[in-house]
Order: sequence, then C-alpha cells, then structure tokens
Amino acid sequence: MKPTRSCYLTLLASLTIASVVRAQEDNPHIGYVYPAGGQQGTTFQVVLGGQHLDGASIARVSGDGVQTKVIEHIRPLNQGQFKEMQNRMGELQKKKAAATSGSGRRGRGGPQAFTNEDWTAEDEEMLAEIRKRLATFSIRRWSAPALVETVTLEVTVAEDAEPGERELRLQTEQGVTNPLVFCVGQLPEIAEESTRSVAVAESQQRGGRGRKGQQSARPDPGTSPMTDEPQVETEITLPVTLNGQIVPGDVDRYRFQARQGQQLVAVVGARRLIPYLSDAVPGWFQAAVTLFDADGREVAYEDDFHFHPFDPVLHCQIPEDGQYVLEIKDALYRGREDFVYRIALGELPYVTGVFPLGSQSGTETKIKLTGWNLPERATSQVFQEPGLHRISVPAGRVLSNHVPFAVDSLPECLEREPNNELETSQRVTFPMIINGRIDRPGDLDVFCIECRAGDQIVAEVWARRLGSPLDSVLKLTNAAGVQLAFNDDYEDRAAGLTTHHADSRLSATIPEDGLYYLHLGDAQHMGGDNYGYRLHVDTHKPDFELRVVPSSINARAGTTVPITVHALRKNDFSGDITLALKDPPAGFTLSGGLVAAGQDVVRLTLTVPPESSDPQSLSLEGLAKIQDRDVLRPAVPADDMMQAFIYRHLVPAKDLQVCVIGTPRRLKVGLVSKETVKIPVGGTAQVLTNLPSKSFFGEIQVELSDPPAEIAIEKVTLDGCNLHRALPQSTYLA
Repeated sequence: MKPTRSCYLTLLASLTIASVVRAQEDNPHIGYVYPAGGQQGTTFQVVLGGQHLDGASIARVSGDGVQTKVIEHIRPLNQGQFKEMQNRMGELQKKKAAATSGSGRRGRGGPQAFTNEDWTAEDEEMLAEIRKRLATFSIRRWSAPALVETVTLEVTVAEDAEPGERELRLQTEQGVTNPLVFCVGQLPEIAEESTRSVAVAESQQRGGRGRKGQQSARPDPGTSPMTDEPQVETEITLPVTLNGQIVPGDVDRYRFQARQGQQLVAVVGARRLIPYLSDAVPGWFQAAVTLFDADGREVAYEDDFHFHPFDPVLHCQIPEDGQYVLEIKDALYRGREDFVYRIALGELPYVTGVFPLGSQSGTETKIKLTGWNLPERATSQVFQEPGLHRISVPAGRVLSNHVPFAVDSLPECLEREPNNELETSQRVTFPMIINGRIDRPGDLDVFCIECRAGDQIVAEVWARRLGSPLDSVLKLTNAAGVQLAFNDDYEDRAAGLTTHHADSRLSATIPEDGLYYLHLGDAQHMGGDNYGYRLHVDTHKPDFELRVVPSSINARAGTTVPITVHALRKNDFSGDITLALKDPPAGFTLSGGLVAAGQDVVRLTLTVPPESSDPQSLSLEGLAKIQDRDVLRPAVPADDMMQAFIYRHLVPAKDLQVCVIGTPRRLKVGLVSKETVKIPVGGTAQVLTNLPSKSFFGEIQVELSDPPAEIAIEKVTLDGCNLHRALPQSTYLA
C-alpha cells in the first residue's frame, strides 16, 4: 500500500483570490534609493524610485539614529493627462505672451494697465507646476515601469548613528514596500543631481547645462563615448563618499588633489546596494573605475574585486603630487535610474583578508587582518554566541569595511605545514574545525582522520561564504589513495546572494576501520595569504534552517493572506517541522503551520487583526524532533528573487514586517473543520467550507492557491444559498 501524504491547502473564493492577486500586483515596490545613504550628523534629500507608491506617508530605516519625512510623491502622467496638461500650458503661455507684449485689452488706467489678460504670480506658479508635471511624462524614455514613480524624502542621520548598512522600507496606502539598502557613512558626501531632477529641468529649459548637471563641474577636452556632449568633472576633496546614477552612455568623472605615496582606495558599492533589479533588462550594473593623472594617462583600473564582479575596489599608490581624475561607468555603457553607486574614496582603511576566518565560541582569538591603511597591531576578539558575526577595525576615527567572521561551538585547530602529501598529512580528530589557507598557487592541504567501519563522515568547506576568494575542491581517499567521495561546488540555499557556490561539501560512509585522508585545494590552482578556509569535519548530524517569504506582508484588516516557508534540510533530515509565531502581537494567528516529513516548501496562512495598524515585526520559528532531541530554529525573513529568468535566490532581510491596511472585508471564508486534510496518494478527500454560492459581486468560484502540481479540485458542490441570508453556508470540495 502506498503511504498517504498530508497536503495543506489554502482554499479561497475567486472573489478573495482576485483581491489577493490584485493586492500582490499592486504591492508597493521600490527599485532604487538615491543617494543610497548619508553621513552621520547631516540632513539631506533622498529619491526613491518604484511603483504603486500612492499615499506614501513615512519611510523607516532599520536601527536607531535615522529619521525621515516624506516631501513629495510624483506619478508620471498617462497619455490623456499629458494631452490635457499640454492644452492648459498652451493657454497659459498665450496669456503670458499677451500680457508681456502689451497686446491685451487696455483699461482706463493707461497703456500699462490690463484687464482679463493680467499675468499674476499665481499664473506663473501654475505654469511652472505644469511644466514640472509634463516632465514626468518624458522620463519614461529611461524608466522601466517598476521605476517610474518617485518619492522624495528628507533624511536626518544622527551624529551617533552606527555606521554601516541598514534597510529602508516605505509605507504607502497599500502597505509597506520591499526593503532596500541604506548606508550610514562617516565621510563627507557628494551627490550629483538625481536623473529624475535633471530630466525635469531639461524638459523645462532645453539647451541648458549638461545631461547630468554635476555641481562644480569643469569641462574636459574629451567627449562622452556615446554622445557628442563634453564630459564634465566634479571637483572634490578627499576623503569623500561619492553618490551617482549611471544612465545610458554615462561617464562620471571626479577631479582631486593627491600626494605622492598616498595609498588611495576607491571602494565601489553597486550591486550590493540593489542585489536584484526590478527586471532582467538591462541587467546588473557592471561598474568599472579608472584613475587618470592630470595628463589623462591611465594610472589604475578595476572592474571587480576578488569574486565580486560588480563591486570593484581600486587600490593605488599615488606616484607623484598632482591632480588626478577618478572615472566610473558601466562596462557596457548601459544605464538606468537604478544604476546607483556609492564610492568611498581616500586614504581609507580597507580589509582584504582575515585569518583565521572564525573561532570557537567563548575563546579569545588573535586575528590577523590584511589590507590597506590598517593599524599594524593584530586584533583579538571573543564571541560568546555561535553564528556569523561582522568585524572591522578603526584607523583614526574612520572604520574599515566590515568582514564576516564565523563562530562555532566545535573544537578548532590550525593547519600546520607541510601537509601536501599523505606522508606529511596533518593528523586530526573529529568533530573538528580546521582553520587553514591555500597559501600559494598549487598548494594542497591533506588531513588524516582515523575512522571505524560504518562511521558517517561529513566534511564541509567554509571559505567563499566568509569572503575568501578560495574556489575549493575536496576529496576523501583511503590509505591506498582510492577516492571514496569528491565535491567541487556545493549549493547552499541559505547563502541568498551567492551566484557561484564555490565551497565544497562531501559525505561518505566509511567501509572499514583505518586511516582516511581529506585533500583540499583550489579548483583554479590559485592561492595566497587571503585564500583562507574553515574545514568542518564531523559525523552525520541531521539539521535544518528555515526561510519565510516575503519579508514584507500587506494584508487588509481582518483577512487571511498566504505566506511561504522554505525548509532547508541538512544531512538527510526529513522529519516534520512544526511552525509557530513567536510572541505574536494580539490578533495575529498562523494556520497550516507544519512542514510535513519530506517536504521542502509549505504554503500557510496568516490571519491579521480587524483593525489597521503600522507595520509590525513578526517572528516565526520551527520545532522538530531530531534523534530524540527538540531542535528549535528561527525562520529568517527573505525575499524570493529570480536571476536570469531561471535561478531563484532566497535573499535574507533583517526583519519580517506585516502592515494591516484598510477595513475588514464583508465576506469571510474558510474551512469548517480545523483538522488536517489528508489526501491518499492517487485518491481524493472531501473538504467542507463556509463559502456561499453567490455574493453581492456575483457567483463564487473556487480555486486552490498555488497548490502542488499533482493536487487539483475535482468537483465543487454548492448548497445554493446566497450572502444576503445570514445563514451558515456550505461548499463541498472533492
């Protein structure tokens, strides 16, 4: 007999489905933030570009020390609105021309007196406003539909705000948007005028200044490679953070004074500001930076850093005193409003590598940092809690970039050379974490472990996920050199932004007592001081992680909305995982909270309170029984993003936010029974709901919300009652 499986189905009337679908289609969305940050102790304006942003009321930045105020929301005109405003502008222009030329009707007051053709300050203000609104129509030349609306914010960053990356969300009448990166910086900042503002200005006065309108700009003898317009350069003083947007064919240039011997660092943030664009065209911003001397000779160039192809870091020792120009562009001369960048430029501290890449919890560890403009002394750290931490070091008052540092509970040791061959292999016991590095091209590290027949060994490399450029390759052999297991790349779905899963992982069941050898190297035969790794060697321990999507949920008061939880199972764990809200605010309930044995994804429902409210943070966790012990894991908020039309990534967020909007729906539907619906393989099950046959809006149709491919509604039986009668209703689904 085939086993049965439990299916947890969200049953919604088409009326409810239609409203849910419309709500999802109309979900407020932001595609870029410009500038994507600001300096401590300053107040400045920020433009958010997105869609469905009506009623934008407040923007919230995670953490403390950042306050915002909504200044303006602009939605581009449609064709009819554009034509109507054109006609109105034409009338005003005729009136102004008549008034200023003196051709209007003359009154008794003499030759300078006008009657119905007077041109007032209100008329001038109206004409300016119409010109501004008409400009939003032409902006569509650059914009994707998901970017055409803008919201302008006034942002104030406190002097003591902690520097680093935050998350920004905008609240609108339709709820809260997706999160985007917002940075709190320490350096003075320069932001070129936003593309939206320049487009408005160009529409109002054609033939004015250059396309991007940089401040303090000076002409350069050259011209843009994609246009006939002369390039302009912005005069800056180091150190500084530069903010800009790249439109098609755009090249931004910054001129500054530098001294001989300075260790200049230019850290470009591009993809890390907007990890996934609102659509797949034109693709990711591929930033390229070049340093020129005063005579236009190239001094340095970068279009990547380690394994980050879209966030280059340029380092150069200045050859002589003088003026230099830093240029940034898209490598393919593409562009759009969401090609946003931030460049930290100056003699800045920057960490390029760390060793070891982690430590055991509760132990003091000396950490060696490599990079530029760093203090010479080593740093020591003690972390009590296992997990992924971030460390940085100060150089004067300026902090370096943050780098990841892993903390685990297992015992640890350091790699010892020489260990390139079986004869010189390093003997280790397990469980153990080995901190090592492939310190030169072609290096190979070999570790010897003593095993017994039947042992289930799991060896996993953590390197790329911790910022190391190592592209590991790992194999397990016996004492005779016979290979038992091999792995190059292991896909970790918990590493949300990773597009190349370069870390390795293998598992094997040991056939007989004896010595076995783990061989670790770089797949590209590269190596160096920064090619560190953490090699976890342990027995087979089942476990799991959870991701809940989306990270921003908008629901009408009193309704029920679907959410999705992904179970990332490890080491063959296949058991049930019970899901529950952790200390939820009043009125929030979760239904269908179970990831059944063998399932990786479950779609469940969240019911929200009957009153609207500002966004609230929710926490979800999962409990499973693994080898007679209870294992509790948090569900990390995430967003399900697509890359290149096929690859999906669960991109983590800092917070799961739920916004309750509007008033309750009059039609509330659901299951009559709260018991789990169990459908036998190849069979059917009957489900009783409280759906009416009709509503004020017409007939009710029933669909399954995002069901598994093999589950479908076979038959629906309605009892014929309608919503006007306040009686219990019944619908049978088979």
